Amino acid sequence: MHFQILYWHWLVFGMILVLAEIFIPSFTIFWFGLAALLMGLLSLIGVQLDLTWALFCWIVFSILFTVGWFKWIRPMAIDRTKAGLSREAVVGERGLIIKAPSGTGERGEVRFSVPLLGADTWPCMSQSPLKLGDTVMVKDVLGNALLVEPTMGVGNAEQ
Repeated sequence: MHFQILYWHWLVFGMILVLAEIFIPSFTIFWFGLAALLMGLLSLIGVQLDLTWALFCWIVFSILFTVGWFKWIRPMAIDRTKAGLSREAVVGERGLIIKAPSGTGERGEVRFSVPLLGADTWPCMSQSPLKLGDTVMVKDVLGNALLVEPTMGVGNAEQ
């Protein structure tokens, strides 16, 4: 008996697999579903394959999509911020004062070139006088503010 899978069989199978990813969060079933959708599109444009070859092509596409995801696409999506890391990840980082603290105990704002713990600007306090544009180094984390001190740099003309 000769059984042929029609384009809509592949499309329904692909959608079921993609939707199954919601309930089984492995992010691999998605690629099998995407391969089934590709097989459905190929069948829709007129590519007719026997059941054996259709299943073989689906398996090959599934493997290619899965390997492609883990080898090339996923590494580009890695979060390079230091979000979720301890205070040791922040101490020693250098930033630029964009709002100088007005006095002792007052808060200013410091901007970092790379986001620290998910943000590129942070409230800061300093025991030393700071001016707009000074380069500072983080010494400690005090609640939701950073304790900074001036460093030798372009923005610190007096030092």
